[in-house]
Amino acid sequence: MVSVVIPMRNEAAGIGTLLDGVLAQDYPADRLEVLVVDGASTDDSAAVVRGYAARDPRVRLLSNPRRIVPTALNIAIRAARGDIICRIDGHTRVAPDYVRIGVETLRRTGADNVGGRMDAVGGGWFGDAVADATGSRFGVGAYFHFGTSEREVDTVYLGMWPRAVFERIGLFDEELVRNQDDELNYRLRKAGGRIILNPAMRSWYQNRQDVAHLVSQYYQYGQWKVRVLQKHPKQMSWRHFVPPGFVAGMAALALATPWLPTAALLARLGAGVYLAVVLVAAAQASWRRGPLAVPATALALICLHLSWGTGFLHGLILFADRWRRPEAGPPRLEDRGGDAALSTAE
Repeated sequence: MVSVVIPMRNEAAGIGTLLDGVLAQDYPADRLEVLVVDGASTDDSAAVVRGYAARDPRVRLLSNPRRIVPTALNIAIRAARGDIICRIDGHTRVAPDYVRIGVETLRRTGADNVGGRMDAVGGGWFGDAVADATGSRFGVGAYFHFGTSEREVDTVYLGMWPRAVFERIGLFDEELVRNQDDELNYRLRKAGGRIILNPAMRSWYQNRQDVAHLVSQYYQYGQWKVRVLQKHPKQMSWRHFVPPGFVAGMAALALATPWLPTAALLARLGAGVYLAVVLVAAAQASWRRGPLAVPATALALICLHLSWGTGFLHGLILFADRWRRPEAGPPRLEDRGGDAALSTAE
């Protein structure tokens, strides 16, 4: 049996489409349940899900007073009846064979987590540019954004796990507002688990469509990556330090300009090289849409890099007092202390 778990907050515009796709999976209907966890939505999201629950007993609506994703996932996992947990986010659509291929991949490979690519869906001049930027190796760098062949990886988009994985390593870290999936997957690999990306597991992610929301999203990613670093220093790779290193270096050169005559020249040189590389990467990612798409994609790449890097530097300040603080372990599956939040919203 598969339990599909869906964290949701203010997704009224798209949650019905997502549920239609999940309920239409080519997986045996009697071996599928859908748990939607509402984070105190202020729109009609909960009402939409209640309508589905009234028509289909496989759908249940749970409440998440804390509103953040890791608590929603943990509430759903604890309430799930399935042998397999399948995460699908509220702003994602999945192919009709997504669940079946995921289950088959788990069985065939013996992996502890499987997932597919994150194929971004844009919308408008900037939304399309964001889709191109995040699908570029130069944009984000994680294999699930651009991978085309099945292979073992560090992390995947969404995820599908045997329930026993959570019994072994614990649940999602509820401190991490962002990057909780990276942290869980690191713990999984550290415990000897394997993660497989199978591009045949197709899904489509609706990315941000304006500069402000994209910058806010990646700024938070950068901020909370510091907490992952503090908890698991070996989880970081060299590519994670490039954006904050570039931002810090450019800021240092700007501050040194009044006292060091060559600082301004070095800053202009660094900015010029970066912009040249960005334009080449943007052209590679978006030229198929025409030359006018290149500047927008370049802007999206700059937003990704600078907001993530600046957020990381802010995180170093924001969480400066936590380097030596003893860390509590992740919540356990059998720990029912948070069950006040598990009350049904049906």
